[in-house]
Amino acid sequence: MTNQITILGAGGHAKVVVDAARFTFDTIRILDDATVRIGSCVGGIRISGTTANALIGDLAIIAIGDNATRQRIASNIQCSWTSVVHPTAVIAESAKLGDGTVVLAGCVVQADSRIGRHVILNTCSSVDHDCVIGDFVHICPGVHLPGNVTIGNGVLLGVSSTVLPGVRIGDGATVGAGAVVIDDVPPNVTVVGNPAKIIDSNRD
Repeated sequence: MTNQITILGAGGHAKVVVDAARFTFDTIRILDDATVRIGSCVGGIRISGTTANALIGDLAIIAIGDNATRQRIASNIQCSWTSVVHPTAVIAESAKLGDGTVVLAGCVVQADSRIGRHVILNTCSSVDHDCVIGDFVHICPGVHLPGNVTIGNGVLLGVSSTVLPGVRIGDGATVGAGAVVIDDVPPNVTVVGNPAKIIDSNRD
């Protein structure tokens, strides 16, 4: 085992990150900016402070599902970001994982895929060969990406959505739960349905 990891965030997503981290780290510290949570527990581990208590060089991961929040925290805190991989996940030797990425139970990452920084590969999702996943992406449970898919930065792929081979999804896009994406998706839009269609813009 490796010594200590600091987990930033104490909501529902943190519960599964804590469970995955137990297999690799013998000491887990949890910090959360909701001060009302301090002193309560996640997975039997006491929340000991806010993210301001994270120290430069702490081995850490952000356990928050919202992409924009992960990006904000990562830009404001100088931790040593590490990955957490559940032991039931299967990752090809030629695949690459960025710092701060979490790979949860039952995930598969196939040959020559590249996963960016601070990505969530949630429960039982799969990324097949030669996919490129940007930074601060959330791939929700049951999402399946076949070969040669490109996902931009800050994308949310909803539960059980599917993307066809070779499709590109632009930065900041949201794919609704159960959607089947057969064509490229522009940046900063929301698509839903089968086949997926644009319903909204995500721009401020």
